[in-house]
Amino acid sequence: MMQRLVNSKGKRNGLVGILLLLVLPLLFQDQAFILDTMILMALWGFVACSWNIVGGYGGLLSLGHAAFFGIGAYTSTILFVDYWVSPWIGMIVGALLAGLFGLFIGIVTLRLHGPFFSLCTIAVTEVLMIIAINWQEVTHGSAGIPVPYRPGFINMVFDNRVTYFYLALGLLAIVYFLSLWLNRSHFGYYLVGLRENEQAALALGINGVKVRLIAMTISSALTAVGGTFYAQYVGIVEPFHEFSFHLSAQIALMAIIGGIGTAGGPIFGAILITLLGTLLRATLGGAHGGIQALVYGLLLVIVVLFIPQGIVPWFKQVVAKRKKGVVHV
Repeated sequence: MMQRLVNSKGKRNGLVGILLLLVLPLLFQDQAFILDTMILMALWGFVACSWNIVGGYGGLLSLGHAAFFGIGAYTSTILFVDYWVSPWIGMIVGALLAGLFGLFIGIVTLRLHGPFFSLCTIAVTEVLMIIAINWQEVTHGSAGIPVPYRPGFINMVFDNRVTYFYLALGLLAIVYFLSLWLNRSHFGYYLVGLRENEQAALALGINGVKVRLIAMTISSALTAVGGTFYAQYVGIVEPFHEFSFHLSAQIALMAIIGGIGTAGGPIFGAILITLLGTLLRATLGGAHGGIQALVYGLLLVIVVLFIPQGIVPWFKQVVAKRKKGVVHV
C-alpha cells in the first residue's frame, strides 16, 4: 500500500514537472535572455546525456565528443548553404556520418586502456579542427559559415525562441528516456558491467568490443544531432568552437558533475554549468574565459573530492538516509 502511494505521488510530481516545463517558456517569451538560457540548458542536457551513453554507462572517458558535435553542425550547414538541403535532412545525414566516424574511432581505439583512449579522442578532434580551418573551399576556414536567416519549419529557423525551446526539450526527452531504458535493459547492464569490472564481464561471455562499439556509434550520432540544432539556433558554425577541446571537456564535465551512469545526472550538470556560464558572462562580460575555466575546474575538484559519485546520486543517498531515519523513529 505504501509503495503504491509513493509511486502515485511520484507520477503526480512527474506530471506537474512536465506541465511546468511546457508552460514555463510561455511565461518568459518576451524575456530573450531567460529563454536563451533555458534553450541552452536543454541543448547541453541533451548533448551531456548523449556523451553519458559511452562515457557514463560504458566507462570510456571521451574528451573528443566535440568532433561529432562539429560533424553534425558542419554537415547540415554545408548542405543547407551550398545545396539548399533542409537542415532536418542534414541532421540525419550528419548523425549518420558522425555515427560511422564514431564506429571507426571505436574500432581503432577501444582496445586501448586508461588515458590512451582519452588522448586519442583529443587528437582526433584536433585533426578535424585543422582540416576545418584549412579546407576553405568547403568550410570557409576560420571565418566559419553563417547560416542564412530564412524563417520556416523546413529550414529549422524560427522567429520565436519558444519553438527552439520545445524542439530542444523534445530532443532532451528522447535521450532521457533512452537513458532510462539503459538503466533497465540487458544492453545497459552489459555496459555497466564492462565499466565496473571488464575482466569479469568478459568472463561471463559479454562481447565487450561489440557492446562498446554500439554505444560509441549511438553516442556519436546523437551528439551530431545536437551540433545541427546548435548551428541552426546560433546561426554560425566555426572550427574554433565546434571542434574545440574546451567544448569536449565541458560536455564531459556536465555529466561527471551531475552523476555519470544516471539518467538525470547529466541534465542537472548541464543546468548547473549553463547557469554558471551565463552568470559569469553577465557579470564579467568578455573577460570571463579564464575565470570560467577556473570556476569549472574548482567545481570539478570539489565534486571529485567530496561527492565522486556526482551530485544527483549523492542527493538521492541523502534523501534515502533521511527517510530511513524517519522510519526508524
